[in-house]
Amino acid sequence: MQVPLSELQERMIRFRAQMDRVDPEWQSAAIFGRVNQYYLTGTMQDGLLWIPRDGEAVLWVRKSFERAMDESLFDRIETMNSFRDVAAAVGNLPDRLHVECELLPLALLRRLQKHFPINDIRPADGALAAVRAVKSPYELELMERCGEVHRRILEVRLPEMLQAGMSEADLAARLYAVMVEEGHHGVARFAMFQAEVALGHICFGESSLYPCSFDGPGGNYGLHPAVPLLGSRLHRLAKGDLVFVDIGCGVEGYHTDKTSTYMFGEPIDDEAMAAHHQCVEIQNRIAEQLRPGAVPSAIYEQVMDNLEGEFLDNFMGFGSRPARFFGHGIGLQIDEAPVIAKGFDEPLQEGMVLALEPKKGIPGVGMVGIENTFIVTAQGGRCITGDHPGLMPVY
Repeated sequence: MQVPLSELQERMIRFRAQMDRVDPEWQSAAIFGRVNQYYLTGTMQDGLLWIPRDGEAVLWVRKSFERAMDESLFDRIETMNSFRDVAAAVGNLPDRLHVECELLPLALLRRLQKHFPINDIRPADGALAAVRAVKSPYELELMERCGEVHRRILEVRLPEMLQAGMSEADLAARLYAVMVEEGHHGVARFAMFQAEVALGHICFGESSLYPCSFDGPGGNYGLHPAVPLLGSRLHRLAKGDLVFVDIGCGVEGYHTDKTSTYMFGEPIDDEAMAAHHQCVEIQNRIAEQLRPGAVPSAIYEQVMDNLEGEFLDNFMGFGSRPARFFGHGIGLQIDEAPVIAKGFDEPLQEGMVLALEPKKGIPGVGMVGIENTFIVTAQGGRCITGDHPGLMPVY
């Protein structure tokens, strides 16, 4: 279960090289985010990872030092009571410091600055995202295992759970137990600010069209306005419903993303079925282009330019707030770089992993479409979450 030392060392080499490229003047980085700490050290604790440009990186742990020592093969782990201990050990403080600007709370930064009086604070987010975007063979093996677990859950186990009269919340509770039984690590991690996700979207009929703050094509009612997660206790499965399940799955920290749809009791109408099949075709066309050197923004614009105006109504979301992407990177978190969208102009690299999710809302039916996770290869995207085209009949 420990991340191999060679893996950790290679990641640190790549991070420092990426920092050299994006900011040749960088001096030190302080990493507070626990997912980034895990990526670079193999453990996630309360503390900070201090990375000088020259010299040994140190994981400073407030709690739990014992657990960090048990879990991690990282070269140097030290205990601390406060940032004062880190400043004393560093000695000659840098003039500038790189931190996770998208993540670090202002109050925590100010506590750090009491002992590190540095005003030149710069972002390390882009460098961390770029390094994490390209997966190693070690990471890809975990993600392939996760993809197989995900396939079994949604293509084999879930159809057996659907029963007339059950609520969305009932399905979510049963599904979570099955996911853990199959090997899911128990949480779906996102980097988006204030994004809370237990499983994903579990929807019957038009509930997948209900607006929500989550930046994706689908929607859901959730349990309550204070907890818009899982599914509604009131919305119950009836004959003719389209069941829409968009969930993340994880194994040993690494995720895949997948959406499956099911026709309960009887088929959906022909128009909705045709829209679904077109979404599947779009996924497959994009997947063919997931090759090293392909530019995500160019893929996005090419696909959009070839879609007819009528199909674009409620495409990638229902109503006035469509998602402006076709797919996203995935790994330790479900929303990683790169993104198949405008503005993402860095070419794809072999070993990147992306989830593709073309979807379309259909009034009176729900959200049709598909999502699967693909590895970028020289032959195009290789799917690791199964090949079922969706709209599974459950009669």
